[in-house]
Amino acid sequence: MDLEFGRSPQRDSWKTTMLLAYQSLGVVYGDLSISPLYVFKSTFAEDIQHSDTNEEIFGVLSFVFWTLTLIPLIKYVSIVLRADDNGEGGTFALYSLICRHANVSLLPNRQIADEELSTYKLEGNPETADKTRVKVWLEKHKNLHTALLVMVLIGTCMVIGDGVLTPAISVFSAVSGLEFSLSKNHHEYAVIPITCVILAFLFALQHFGTHRVGFIFAPIVLAWLLCISALGLYNIIYWNPHVYQALNPYYMFKFLKKTRKYGWMSLGGILLCMTGSEAMFADLGHFSYSAIQLAFTALVYPALILAYMGQAAYLSKHHDFYSNSQVGFYIAVPDKVRWPVLVLAILASVVGSQAIISGTFSIINQSQSLSCFPRVKVVHTSEKIHGQIYIPEINWLLMILCIAVTVGFRDTKHMGNASGLAVITVMLVTTFLTSLVIMVCWHKPPLVALGFLLFFGSVEALYFSASLIKFLEGAWLPILLALILMAVMLVWHFTTIKKYEFDLQNKVTLEWLLALGDKLGMVRVPGIGLVYTDLTSGVPANFSRFVTNLPAFHNVLVFVCVKSVPVPYVFPKERYLVGRVGPPGHRSYRCIVRYGYRDVHQDVDSFETELIESLARFIKLDASYRCSEASEQQLEEWESGLTVIGSNTLGDHASYDLQDSVQHSAASVEMMPPADSSPRGGTGSELAAHASSAKQVRFFIDSLVASPQADKHVTEELEALSAAREAGTAFILGHSHVQCKPGSSVVKKLTVVGYNFLRRNCRGPDVVLRVPPASLLEVGMVYVL
Repeated sequence: MDLEFGRSPQRDSWKTTMLLAYQSLGVVYGDLSISPLYVFKSTFAEDIQHSDTNEEIFGVLSFVFWTLTLIPLIKYVSIVLRADDNGEGGTFALYSLICRHANVSLLPNRQIADEELSTYKLEGNPETADKTRVKVWLEKHKNLHTALLVMVLIGTCMVIGDGVLTPAISVFSAVSGLEFSLSKNHHEYAVIPITCVILAFLFALQHFGTHRVGFIFAPIVLAWLLCISALGLYNIIYWNPHVYQALNPYYMFKFLKKTRKYGWMSLGGILLCMTGSEAMFADLGHFSYSAIQLAFTALVYPALILAYMGQAAYLSKHHDFYSNSQVGFYIAVPDKVRWPVLVLAILASVVGSQAIISGTFSIINQSQSLSCFPRVKVVHTSEKIHGQIYIPEINWLLMILCIAVTVGFRDTKHMGNASGLAVITVMLVTTFLTSLVIMVCWHKPPLVALGFLLFFGSVEALYFSASLIKFLEGAWLPILLALILMAVMLVWHFTTIKKYEFDLQNKVTLEWLLALGDKLGMVRVPGIGLVYTDLTSGVPANFSRFVTNLPAFHNVLVFVCVKSVPVPYVFPKERYLVGRVGPPGHRSYRCIVRYGYRDVHQDVDSFETELIESLARFIKLDASYRCSEASEQQLEEWESGLTVIGSNTLGDHASYDLQDSVQHSAASVEMMPPADSSPRGGTGSELAAHASSAKQVRFFIDSLVASPQADKHVTEELEALSAAREAGTAFILGHSHVQCKPGSSVVKKLTVVGYNFLRRNCRGPDVVLRVPPASLLEVGMVYVL
């Protein structure tokens, strides 16, 4: 497995598939495998009673069996897992696929050159594929673009909400097994504190990363699956060998006929049996389709069915419970093995909670790439495994909310109602997006997509209605969390788009920048100035504000645009687009740095090294096909397009006309960054890394200067770049404040107030871009929207 940039499209050997299937147990199936701890307990909480006729328990078992068969096995394993985006899965993967095949993206800075990325592949030939009515309808109505993004954000909010609820209900259900070993009074005072301590310990370990203890996750889940399988077989053989008859769907109708309204309400507990199914798709990029399919069909699915059948077999022969809350997992565990099973259950619940916590970090990082979440600090916890990240502020917020849910609800019923609504909402979003992928990306007939939507959507809508009816019994919590998160995401996204449009309208031209030097007596100072902007063309307004107040800038000026593209990751050799701004003598360039929605931004030393070497290579390659005596008119014509040149040859290049919302950037070159770049560490390592990178850049530039093909102009430009690099680098960022125009609506004013509050209380762009404080220069900018 390529741990850094996804899986290879080549078919894995059977040994590799077996190994990946084993490893997937600890990452993908931790949450799903611990669902037997709380499904029956949540189902029989209060809505229905376990009677002597066993119609209730057999009906619940039948529902559980067919739910696991239809949703995880058929929907996810057989269909949804095939809708991968370069091997990646999840809500954003589906949205990315749709945005690439249909013009529905709301992301700014889109460029034609992005379509040449290796990971920007389309299903079929986009030139010959007929545009379906659905695709034309989606592209025509801008409101549908917004509605599609809102749907993706709803799924995202519910995943984050699940990150709060799943650890709480998992650990609480595992620890609640103490009720059979302690007295009732001791049990009430022991379970909540122990659960809170375990949760606090779990979140406190997040900053170390899962790669240090990840190797024990798979054995724990494997042992747990074998354990519940053995318990299930024992209970089936010893108590009721004929329990398999309950798998007949007829028992579902008997169940609903007898229990009526309360049976329908109990479906909110039954749906918890498929909690964690979405992880099979979300974690697809870490493994492979065949590995996840093998692990589920050969081990996880049979183990879960045996576990539920074993519980039903035991309960079918036992009806003398003093409370319905005892209709749970531990009641069917023999006394002799109850303590080992309890310890193993707690360990398995921790592993399952870890998977959803890591998934929450990942989806928040992806939300940032869509400009839909305030800036947070993302820490890459592993140098070898791509995608293992840690977000400090989100981690501690999740811990506080998890403990608050545990202390506040104090029972499985309310936690299950809340968790169930979050889970089923995410599944509904996935079903709808997959139906769009079937039409827009796979070019299947609309009837096929409609059949998929109606069949699986109706099943999930039934469970959704059963969860929603329990609004006052815990289901209000994920709705409240989703509303708060949606408000934050929409405020941030709306204002960010408006700021980009403001920058686009107020950018200045290249001619203005060239003429400014003569009017103000512009002074060039030693060093390199990196001006960060969201624009891919023109001179940003914050830089014009800077030079008109302080008429001086660096000898080498680089306009840097860090942008996200609708692909999961961008290969290092394709990350940079470099071009000129103005004539060669002006020493001004543009660098567009492209990241996918699963990429993590690199450290500043690595970025500086790659950028300078890319500029040096661009200067060398540019001289090979550009005439040094080109007139200004020729230069202007040359700057109106985009040139992509391979990093290994001089003559292999392609040209494009580039347009964004108004106008796109100047001619650019695709550059191969160096393979070896030193990471940024502490104070001593920073100096060592900086010195190492400076020597590496100097050696690289000297080798180009010494080349026999280098002419006088190229030599001068390369030496100027090297001298500027040794003089130091300054990072020029805009420090924005947003205001409303007079007469703006109340909603817009509240949106701007909310954005300014988030901007002041969240991380600044210098933290996200990993800019060293000593080299930071901020330029104040007021946006009037």
